[in-house]
Amino acid sequence: MSALITPTDLQDEIAHNPKLVVLDVQYTLAGEGPAFYAAGHVPGAPFVNLDTVLAGPAGEGGRHPLPDVQTLQDGLRAAGVQTDSVVVVYDQQPSLGAARAWWVLRWAGIEEVLVLDGGLAAWRAAGGEVSTEPVEVEPGDVVLDPDELVALDADDAAATAKLGVLVDARSPERFRGEEEPIDPVAGHIPGAVNVPMADLVREDGRLRPARELRERFGQLGIDEVTVVGTYCGSGITAAHTALALHEAGVEADLYVGSWSDWITDSSRPIATGS
Repeated sequence: MSALITPTDLQDEIAHNPKLVVLDVQYTLAGEGPAFYAAGHVPGAPFVNLDTVLAGPAGEGGRHPLPDVQTLQDGLRAAGVQTDSVVVVYDQQPSLGAARAWWVLRWAGIEEVLVLDGGLAAWRAAGGEVSTEPVEVEPGDVVLDPDELVALDADDAAATAKLGVLVDARSPERFRGEEEPIDPVAGHIPGAVNVPMADLVREDGRLRPARELRERFGQLGIDEVTVVGTYCGSGITAAHTALALHEAGVEADLYVGSWSDWITDSSRPIATGS
């Protein structure tokens, strides 16, 4: 089943589904999410901070490691998530933060999580109202049960590159080691293949149709039975690639620490070039 929801369908769900909880996870590397939220959000949607709720502190494990389960649970309860909630997450196009939220919430045991395809831009384009008012919600009672999805570590990622397909979601220049604007070391995990995130989205930030995604991943020999892992710089864009694979009918595991974790151990090999 698709993990995407259109703005029109979301408007209908807001009007008719009392179990629905919409979460704003607008995010940028520069930490502008709260400012973006204040400038405009779906009415009634509380803000969930990716850096402090959907990830642990940067350091061991990379720039965006898995969050502490209690911290995640507290953050989701504060946002009104109940045990039986249907959760819709959104951010700016092309839904990088929302994809991270989609993956983390499913990892934590929340079964019904959808991503607003195209984010707030698509919502506006479809005539959806936007609010700048603060949101107060009734606290939720969700109880998390993590490890529903496989979170790869560095050894797992290396094994996936040998036994299956390990997809690097970064730009070709970063993959080849020609430039590295964020992390202190350039290159990629040996055996990984490069599928830049930009290949998977349309100009408006929505994911490409499932047929096109299957064709793109099929070029690498990926199908429903392939062992697949994804990684990027710190496990955010890689979650978006996992979402794209899901839409193509392939379930992928996420190397959450990604490149920012891989390079913390100097004994791990580094590849460059294409």
